[in-house]
Order: sequence, then structure tokens, then C-alpha cells
Amino acid sequence: MGVEIERKFLVIGEEWKTLARPVLMRQAYLSSSPERVVRVRIEGELAYLTIKSANQGISRSEWEYAIPVNDAQEMLASVCEQPIIEKLRYRISYGDHLWELDEFLGENADLCIAEIELSSEQEAFLRPAWLGSEVSHDHRYANARLFKHPYSRW
Repeated sequence: MGVEIERKFLVIGEEWKTLARPVLMRQAYLSSSPERVVRVRIEGELAYLTIKSANQGISRSEWEYAIPVNDAQEMLASVCEQPIIEKLRYRISYGDHLWELDEFLGENADLCIAEIELSSEQEAFLRPAWLGSEVSHDHRYANARLFKHPYSRW
């Protein structure tokens, strides 16, 4: 088990798109309750099953396991809650950290979120120019909510 300490921010502008190549991600949920999230994700040629506990501030427990892509495709099509979230992920190094920027597609188009994983809740980091407002504590921006309440319907 690992502990995920993550902060989320809205992204402004589009100049960051030149800093990395995106990878298409498709994901859906076997469970999306406030107590736990069980997610199936296909990222390029890889697939994962991820289990996350409820948030406690910006921290939560996380377990992630590689699974066969064919199994993930079957789960997305047959047993996961619908619809599937699709997004382009850009990984950008800035300062001492790796940022993951997700440009959402479909009903969540026009939404772009930057995430940074930290080793402690108090860890300092450099803020890139494309970083907008923090949304770490706004649960509307959680992927497990966006598939039920898409950004286009807010």
C-alpha cells in the first residue's frame, strides 16, 4: 500500500502542450463511492487496476496493479460504470517535480487539470506559469465524479 498525497489545479493557457507528448487514457470505475474508488485504466499500451481509499485532506491510501490490456478492455466494456472518461495526459517536469496535466475529452472537454504528487502535505514546489486556481478540495473535479457529473453540465 502506498499513500498518495496529491494537489490539483486548473490549467490556464495552452503553451504547456509543446512541452510533452500526450498519451490517451481511458478509464472507468467498478466502484465510485465516497469511501473508496476502484478504477480500471488503459494508458497507451498499459493497463491498471487501482484502489483508493477516501480522501483525508489531500492524502489517501492507494493500491495499483498492472493488468492485461485485454482484461481492462473487457472490464471497461462490460462491468465498469459508464460512461468511460477519456483524456490526454501530458507529463511535464518542472523544478524538482513531475506534473501530470489531463486534458479531458468528450463531455468533460474544455477542462484541464494539473496534478502534482508530493512526499508530504507541507512540501513546497515551484508553480509553473500555466498553473491556475487550486481545486484539491473541490470534489467536483475528481475523476470519479466527472463521469457522473460532466464538466459540460455545470
